[in-house]
Amino acid sequence: MNLSTADKPPAGLFDRLRPRIDAALAHYSQYDDDCPSHLAEAIRYAFLSPGKRLRPQLLLMATEACGGSVDAALPAACAVEMVHAYSLVHDDLPAMDDDDLRRDRPTCHKRFGEAVAILVGDALLARAFEVMASEIQPPTVAARCCAVLGRAAGATALVGGQAADLQFAERAADLAGDLHELQSIHDRKTGALFVAALELGGIVAGATPAQLAALVAYGQKVGLAFQITDDLLDVAGDPMAVGKRVAKDSANGKLTFPNVLGIDESRRRAAELVDDACAIIDELGPKAEPLVALARFVCSREK
Repeated sequence: MNLSTADKPPAGLFDRLRPRIDAALAHYSQYDDDCPSHLAEAIRYAFLSPGKRLRPQLLLMATEACGGSVDAALPAACAVEMVHAYSLVHDDLPAMDDDDLRRDRPTCHKRFGEAVAILVGDALLARAFEVMASEIQPPTVAARCCAVLGRAAGATALVGGQAADLQFAERAADLAGDLHELQSIHDRKTGALFVAALELGGIVAGATPAQLAALVAYGQKVGLAFQITDDLLDVAGDPMAVGKRVAKDSANGKLTFPNVLGIDESRRRAAELVDDACAIIDELGPKAEPLVALARFVCSREK
């Protein structure tokens, strides 16, 4: 399957499942009176901020591709978004990536202060596992899902990738041009949660080992293509379209794919990854077409 980076997602790609995702996110963002009101407000600010809900969309599309129920998968989809939102809140902190804008709004710590932002991230991470453990059925599937998401969010994946990224920035001069190290960081920091979302969607649907293997391989390709595109947007994106500060990675001494490969080769590499991802997932049949369309979108997005 040959894909053009100029391809745009079909109209409604993100609209079909979005109302159900948003309703579920709003439901799970409610806390009882024991949660301090200012913390609850900050959690909702970070968790319900504007976005395409890419990871929940991936999870639900994976469920559908394997013949499963969207309703049954919604708790897992919300849990993945909770982990993603927590990671953004913490990544934006001054001690990490030090960002003051996220999705066209002040970052959580700019709006509520650093201490509250840290607690928001803590609360969202805990909530993710509470929701999966209590809402996914049967309990054996819930336990399996908790293990998958815990691994993806942990020290060998998302958190480990962030730690390596910070260390890498300190050693950028020594590691300049190290494509292997750069890819390893983003396979963990970005790709792990993409893969987990797809794997969780398959698990809830009762996917076969072959289906799960296809979802994982697709997620690895799409996750890396997404990060390369993100790096390209940081170099040449419009801040108004991207919704956050651009050119910050170079300013912070971070190594990016355009720095290592150049802009043209980075674009070619991202397009190649998307071609490979679509060829993999196309084997699941017509129900996987939304995943094909979503992969096409990854390279053409402007934010």
